[in-house]
Amino acid sequence: MQISQIVFDFFQIYFWVIIVRIFLTWIPSVDWSAPFFRALAIVSDVVLEPFRRIIPPMGGLDFSPIIALMAFQFVQYALVKLLLMLGL
Repeated sequence: MQISQIVFDFFQIYFWVIIVRIFLTWIPSVDWSAPFFRALAIVSDVVLEPFRRIIPPMGGLDFSPIIALMAFQFVQYALVKLLLMLGL
């Protein structure tokens, strides 16, 4: 398996982890202190928190995950393209 494929798969999995986190925030009954949800929050916040500092919630809506996912997809595309150009 090529390194570019591994990087691509990692980004895809991480992308879906963030998507799941976003959807779970819409469910008020989620217990974020439960081990699974806490782990999900910790893993996804690595990407989301820097964007939350830049783009604070407006009117109760948090647009930072949208910007974070767009940036994340751009980094994924650029990194995988670079690895493919290098033959990795």
